Amino acid sequence: MAALTDRLVHVIGAKSAKPLEEHLGLVTVDDLLRHYPRAYSKGATILEDGESPPFLREGDHVTFVDVIEKAEAKWTNRQPKREFLVITLAGRKPKVTATFFNARYTKRTLVVGTRLMLSGVVGYFRNALQLTHPAFLILEGPQAGKGSKSLAKVASTTDDGEVDLSVFERDFFPIYPATAKVQSWDVYACIRQVLDVLDPVDDPLPQSLKDQFYLFSQDEALRAIHLTENEGDRDRARERLAMDEAVGLQWALMLRRHGDLAATGPIAPAWDGGIAAALRRQLPFELTAGQREVLEVLTAELASTTPMHRMLQGEVGSGKTIVSVIAMAQMVDAGYQCALLAPTEVLAAQHARSIRDVLGPLATAGELGGEDGATRVALLTGSMTAPQKRQVRQEIASGEAGIVIGTHALIQDSVEFQNLGLVVVDEQHRFGVDQRDRLRAKASGGITPHLLVMTATPIPRTVALTVYGDLETSTLRELPRGRQPISTTAIFTREERHKKWLGRAWQRVREEVAAGRQAYVVASRIDESEKDGAAQAGPPAVTVLELLEGLSHGELAGLRLGLMHGRLSGDEKDAVMTAFRAGEIDVLVCTTVIEVGVDVPNATVMVVMDADRFGISQLHQLRGRIGRGQHPSVCLLVTNLPEASKAGARLKAVASTLDGFALADLDLAERREGDVLGLTQSGRPITLKMLSLAEHRSIIEAAREFAEHVYETDPRLVEHRGVETLAAPFVATEAVEYLDKA
Repeated sequence: MAALTDRLVHVIGAKSAKPLEEHLGLVTVDDLLRHYPRAYSKGATILEDGESPPFLREGDHVTFVDVIEKAEAKWTNRQPKREFLVITLAGRKPKVTATFFNARYTKRTLVVGTRLMLSGVVGYFRNALQLTHPAFLILEGPQAGKGSKSLAKVASTTDDGEVDLSVFERDFFPIYPATAKVQSWDVYACIRQVLDVLDPVDDPLPQSLKDQFYLFSQDEALRAIHLTENEGDRDRARERLAMDEAVGLQWALMLRRHGDLAATGPIAPAWDGGIAAALRRQLPFELTAGQREVLEVLTAELASTTPMHRMLQGEVGSGKTIVSVIAMAQMVDAGYQCALLAPTEVLAAQHARSIRDVLGPLATAGELGGEDGATRVALLTGSMTAPQKRQVRQEIASGEAGIVIGTHALIQDSVEFQNLGLVVVDEQHRFGVDQRDRLRAKASGGITPHLLVMTATPIPRTVALTVYGDLETSTLRELPRGRQPISTTAIFTREERHKKWLGRAWQRVREEVAAGRQAYVVASRIDESEKDGAAQAGPPAVTVLELLEGLSHGELAGLRLGLMHGRLSGDEKDAVMTAFRAGEIDVLVCTTVIEVGVDVPNATVMVVMDADRFGISQLHQLRGRIGRGQHPSVCLLVTNLPEASKAGARLKAVASTLDGFALADLDLAERREGDVLGLTQSGRPITLKMLSLAEHRSIIEAAREFAEHVYETDPRLVEHRGVETLAAPFVATEAVEYLDKA
């Protein structure tokens, strides 16, 4: 008998287990049983002699039982030449062929007149249905029962030497994710073998939780997902297995969160005589109620021996940066250094400039006439010259720089901090756990720095609980007083009533410039060498270089146009942004390099070309570049697609609301979790097989509560051993090896 934790090699033998591990990464019984079917064949699984197949698409899985009408051995044209066998089944329309590349063996076995079963993935070549290296099983004669090991394992042979096909007579068959070396039938045969010897699985979930969601037991679910022909039972199995994933992930996040809590954090109590208090006194504006509330939490957590592990999310312009600066000042007052990690050089340089501006004399340490007790703000980016980098690294290593701002350059081994106490990560979704932990590891003296991650991309609750579940969350919803609303309009250029709107858009840009204000014009790609990512109907997206050329000689001729895109050097980007900020450029023609952090209060209009190429959250981020000053602002989303299209609905949704949290929920429903999960857990992709962040909010919340309860009452899992198995994909594998790292 077998248990979920047993290695497959001990259950099905090395010959079957080795390919599963090498090609699919399946090591234990649990790994194999959670290699779920990607689909189920419907209707007649087996197409008997002469039956016409229903319409079959490329990639469908099909099984034929028929006689070989023709068998030809051929050679490939390329060197080294390889012999292959092509067989044709009798009397099929369209013609059905199968190709085998181990011809030395198959040409002696698969001869004309042989009755066999063929099972594989549908392809088409010259109007013929073609199976490439399918599984096969000879059904009659002296070689009956010979063929692919996977089919032979599933089938049985009668006393008179005939192959019994009754096991294949099912309404549904599971079709598994497979490879050329391990096909779907191989997986199915191994799963049947394992389920035949599997001990009843103890259930790690309480009956009350199963009753609440009408869930199968774990044992029932693991068997039903592979073997049942009842569609309703498969649906119940999926819901149960989604709960298993939710509980496993929440337990992994619980371990990470409490691993950090067990570490020693740097103690930084607030005091009235330091930089933080002086900064708050000299601010030229009043903090919002939300900012004050968040600062109370941060102040208390920074003064604790427990390392802070918090995410601060808020709308574009909600004032996250000043909150982080006050927190950093509190750490500097206690003798610690702070590191702020930004995803782009443009954003890092802007942070350095704005932080120096807000600190004023408090950031002049080491300068002539510098204030007593002041600190120093340093900037480190990859495009700096070697002497510049060396100088900044010396300031960091000596402790002279209290606040250090940089891009990925901060993570390099050559950067050493004297006394790192707080890591701030801006635009958290651009970084993996690995990157932020490598920066935290630069602390000395056995301390674990406090961590504050910030994002201006509003996060749905389900994503916050799963992707960022190891972080406590604070939210800023209130915008500072004086922020102007942004009016957003979608322009559908192919609609008759919108045909003149684009001309009016360029006229509006001219009007804003004439009034002394500035504009952005955004394109989705740089030039023709950059792939046009969205497979859309109609002409390709306009490039930023085409846009600059066309506007400078056409609709915006006579205005001062600037160019910004990701291929410019750091110095070129800085020069363009400096000129734009100084009002020397009227219109910045750019790509999404300005998506995050760029702050030019005088910019009041944005035109996004080919807006259908952007996602909902990205459009919301772009729109946040305007409306940052005292003048009303307008955002125009231009597309050549129909208003009634899916993209049209997305643009109208963005135009209808400024609520980023509502848009985030829409974005999740549209993009699904594959894009949302990204690399956030470890810098590597995480795949949820059954759990949907868009559809399983109640399951995720219940799993979170269950994991918290278990950690409080049974942290060593004495009574909940199955939870450890559920968490294994998120803890024990290389994919999330960082989850238990403090």
